[in-house]
Parts: sequence; C-alpha cells; structure tokens
Amino acid sequence: MKMSEKKEKSPQTAVFGAGCFWGVEETFRRLGGVLSTEAGYAGGAIENPSYEQVCSGHTGHAEAVRIVFDAERINYPELLSVFWRSHDPTTLNRQGPDVGDQYRSVIFFMTPEQEVLAKKSREIVERSGAWPRPIVTEITRFSNFFRAEEYHQQYLAKRGLGPCH
Repeated sequence: MKMSEKKEKSPQTAVFGAGCFWGVEETFRRLGGVLSTEAGYAGGAIENPSYEQVCSGHTGHAEAVRIVFDAERINYPELLSVFWRSHDPTTLNRQGPDVGDQYRSVIFFMTPEQEVLAKKSREIVERSGAWPRPIVTEITRFSNFFRAEEYHQQYLAKRGLGPCH
C-alpha cells in the first residue's frame, strides 16, 4: 500500500467555529462517521487559554470544535454542508445572543484540499441566495487548538439536550 493511500483512509480532522461550541459540538457529534469531537479554542495568540481569557475578547481565539472523522463514512464536503446549515454565517462576531470575536464563523483548514473545498462551498452558499446578507465566515489556515475545560466537553449531551439550532 502506498503512503498516500494509507493517509486517505486514516481518520481526518476538521475544525470549525460557529458560535458557542456547546451546540456546534453536539451537532457534529451526532453525525455518522464522526469518531470524536472536542470543544476548544482555536486561532488565538496565547497558549492554552482559559474560558475566562477567551471571553475577555483579547486572545483572538474562536470557540471551536475539533472533529475527527472517518472519511470513508462522511467526507469533508458533507461536514461543510452541516457547518453552513447549523449557524448564521452572515453575523459578524455573533451567534444569537452570544457576541464577541470568540463566536465568529470560521473554518480552520488543515490541508490545501480543505482550503479549496471550504472556499468552493462558501461560493456555492453565497450564490444559492440562502442568506439575505453577505457571508462573513473566515476561512483561515489552522494554527492551533487548545482543548476547553472538561465541563465544556459534550456539555449539552451530558444534560440530555440536543443541538441549539
């Protein structure tokens, strides 16, 4: 087996920010082919921030979810489709009552292929007319992810609640 063939079949990772990570994590956790999810902080300037630091709005982190998925059961474009349907990508630095850059809509791409697919999916959603306002979702290279405190992990599931959307 070639190394590239092995890589394609191994689990892959996606990182999305779409508002409060509680609902985002629960949305993706329920999908067939998703092997694991983690709530955390991505894209910011300091190492291993606390929830309080991120909420201050001074770290540059987004509340995000790291998704490990079996690409043979669910592919990255399918995850992107769920991402676009699960939040309002037209609100800058806010989702519902949550306001601040930590709640921004963002796709952190891990590979050049993910970047191409993310940008293509944004163009398709923009052209679809599904949203009356311009899409403000950032598409940016993955730089870091720090797992959030344990009480944030599967927060809604632990309380018997479903996704927020």
